[in-house]
Amino acid sequence: MHTSLPDFDMPNEEQVHLAAESFRLLSDPTRIKILWALLQGESNVACLAELADAAPTAVSQHLAKLRLAGLVKGRREGTFVYYSAADEHVRRLLAEGLFHADHLDRAGHAEARPDAPPGERAAAHAR
Repeated sequence: MHTSLPDFDMPNEEQVHLAAESFRLLSDPTRIKILWALLQGESNVACLAELADAAPTAVSQHLAKLRLAGLVKGRREGTFVYYSAADEHVRRLLAEGLFHADHLDRAGHAEARPDAPPGERAAAHAR
């Protein structure tokens, strides 16, 4: 049925698996806070812990998982490691997720608010 549609395309199994893994890693509120902070600029564990209102050890564990998934990268300077978001894909992914969350009412229905672009709404929501 769907195969008769012009330009119908399904992602392959590896793409589906990798996307699901990224979404799984983003299902934690602390990780979303950490990533959003890193999208504002490079930071260390202590700073991120304060911004995310989490213990530094917990932030380190989250960062390790995010780094293994390719969502963040680290840069060593002496005994410190400074983290940053891996690329603009992370920004778009988070901005869309926050934009979507901002437009849901408590019943789970989308609200009609076309007056602001996704990036601005996500940035306002994340503050």
